[in-house]
Amino acid sequence: MWGMSSAATTPPDSAPLATAAWWRDARFALMWLMPLGTLVNLLAQPALAGAWAVLTWALMATLDAVWPGGRQSPPASAPRAWHALLLRGYVALQIGVWLLGAWAAHAAAQTGQWGTVLGVAFAVGFVCGSLGITYAHELGHRKNRLDRFLGWVLMGNVLYGHFMVEHYRGHHPRAATHDDPATARRGESLWRFMPRTLWGGWASAWKLQAADLAQRRRLRRDAGPVSLAEWAKTPLVQCTALCAAALVALAALQWWGVLIYALVVSVVAVGLLETINYVEHYGLQRQQDANGKREAFGVMHAWNADHAWSNALLANLQRHSDHHMHAYKPFPTLEPLPGPQLPTGYAGCVLLALVPPVWFGVMHPRLDALAQR
Repeated sequence: MWGMSSAATTPPDSAPLATAAWWRDARFALMWLMPLGTLVNLLAQPALAGAWAVLTWALMATLDAVWPGGRQSPPASAPRAWHALLLRGYVALQIGVWLLGAWAAHAAAQTGQWGTVLGVAFAVGFVCGSLGITYAHELGHRKNRLDRFLGWVLMGNVLYGHFMVEHYRGHHPRAATHDDPATARRGESLWRFMPRTLWGGWASAWKLQAADLAQRRRLRRDAGPVSLAEWAKTPLVQCTALCAAALVALAALQWWGVLIYALVVSVVAVGLLETINYVEHYGLQRQQDANGKREAFGVMHAWNADHAWSNALLANLQRHSDHHMHAYKPFPTLEPLPGPQLPTGYAGCVLLALVPPVWFGVMHPRLDALAQR
């Protein structure tokens, strides 16, 4: 179904949807489809919300894998004002989904329906991880202060605020090198990668923040260590403190259902994020000279997928080489560069990565084909 063609750097052939003018811009409105569907599920039948999330995931993976007309997204286009509004408005939509999920989890916990609590948490975590973190990532790459703030809100919603430091200051400069905790090495399973990236990303964020504060003191010609007051003004500390305070408050109120819900939402969302990180640069590596200077990030240093359905939902994130080469490009303008090509979209690749022998069997021939070019 996914194949293992040696043409690992060839984008898919053109398809009808890729040439439909109406689809070029309208497709991004699909961003709201999944959270709105989750809202309906939580209101109508919260006990089935988790099952609907699993079916949605399966549908996304299946469409990418077997729909011939959807294997290429439309060409890049100019950003529209309403594209930015989609991202900003999504923040309020996700907060609404999260709060409704918390209410459903609390009600279920009161009657001992812990399966429903976990199912609701999975459904909301799936939305927050597959879409919310993707849009937080896009907002964080923008130069507008409001957009970056909204990115922090989305990442704080899943208790993973340090991503807003590590991704931009750490991952982007170091991607596709062994110095990057979010880059998976050839032969490294997802389950070996996960603890390395979780700890490495967290530690790196705090080191980068410390280095930034120290640099600011040097520029002001201030002597001495960075003060606690300076630390307290950073979004990293503020977001971390707010998240910790919220969890402590839930425990103090003995709202155990909501506390478990919040933690499971975070586990599911962060698990999806880091699994996609695993996929995006798996086995690819930039060269370094004798002095340790890295080559510039190029088209061959990220895996790409140009599937229409998943790129519409994920703000063209799967055009990943162009994103890394031009980090501030608005998502509609990203190009499908002829870099390394994934066998299917992210939804399917996450499922493949969960089973290391299957993942290695699909990806290693592609890496071998790249090495022969």
